[in-house]
Amino acid sequence: MTLLGEHGTALIDSIAELVTAEAAACEESRTMTSSVVDAMWDSGLMRYMNPAVAGGTEPTFAEMLEMWQRMAWLDGSFGWIGIANLPSAAAVAAYLPDTGFDEVFGDGSNVTLGGQFAPNGQGIRVEGGYTISGSWNFGSGTGHSAFVCAGFLPLEDGNFCFDENGEIMLMAAVIPREEINFTDGWHVQGLRGTGSYDYNVSELFVPEHRTFNLFARTPLRGSSPAFHMGLMAITAAGHAGWALGVAESMLDDVRDLALVKARMGDMETMAHKQSFQRGYAHHLGMWRAARLLVLDTFSRVEAEVAAGAELTPTMRADMRIAATYATEACREVAQWAHLAAGTTAIREGSRLERAFRDLYTGTQHAFISEKTYTDSAQVLLGLVADQRGL
Repeated sequence: MTLLGEHGTALIDSIAELVTAEAAACEESRTMTSSVVDAMWDSGLMRYMNPAVAGGTEPTFAEMLEMWQRMAWLDGSFGWIGIANLPSAAAVAAYLPDTGFDEVFGDGSNVTLGGQFAPNGQGIRVEGGYTISGSWNFGSGTGHSAFVCAGFLPLEDGNFCFDENGEIMLMAAVIPREEINFTDGWHVQGLRGTGSYDYNVSELFVPEHRTFNLFARTPLRGSSPAFHMGLMAITAAGHAGWALGVAESMLDDVRDLALVKARMGDMETMAHKQSFQRGYAHHLGMWRAARLLVLDTFSRVEAEVAAGAELTPTMRADMRIAATYATEACREVAQWAHLAAGTTAIREGSRLERAFRDLYTGTQHAFISEKTYTDSAQVLLGLVADQRGL
């Protein structure tokens, strides 16, 4: 069990050699190998973000960002598992009703959770729960998850259900793996080792105690400010931390390469070329600026919430802008590093080649798409009072 206060990077460093050695095998298997999953549990990393009652440490955003960055630096797929399985388990442990928490976590076993929270299903309200049907794509981390999360739109008597704010309710269901129909589909350019399978259910009964409001920000367990900021904020930080880690690995690797590699026809190594020096300094500065923006924004909002402030739409917009900008900046860093590395970056199996594929795959995610900017701008410009998807 993770000890309260133990830092996530120490847990990662304890298994880093194994993660590096298994990276190719994870890609080949298209999901994390059992060796990596077991190591995540044995180290305490898999439950690190959970509420304390579920064995977690309840880290700050600064600690989470450092953890995700370190995981993604080692390997993009491993990092993506960090922003899929860990927040899924933490959210489910924080927001499920007591009966559901006891059912999922009560026996103390190693319960991994993954999936997709986007409401791509419908749940007909019935006595005791919902009859759910739907299809979900790219269920991150489901290759080794005991329970699968699935977002859905609840309906009662053919009508939408509304929350206390008068908004159409969006829910998340927590479903045992054996009740899921997996259709796979995970044959992709990058992040191949994440087991992000497609899946569906048809007229499946899910008890109400294994569902929760997708936008919940009043935890039933856990006292950290993050649980009072909700799954959207945690997910945004995860995307930013992941992109920063992959881009950092490419900056480090191309720097090391430049010190020993000379281009064909050159008498000196790449590091002596002014064009490389300029590009390296510029993109390192870009990466550092993006990292500081994310750390400052999330830590500032976290401190305000910890002091009792309400999480406002403006705060949420600020966090989403920071996460999306950092992701875009990291994509530019990756493009430069890939070009600067030359043919080394196109050799299958190299860290540079894999990181480039992973970053360009991860940045296609809808959560850090252009819509984030427009939704945030509408709030900041006063055109709308709120955008709850932020």
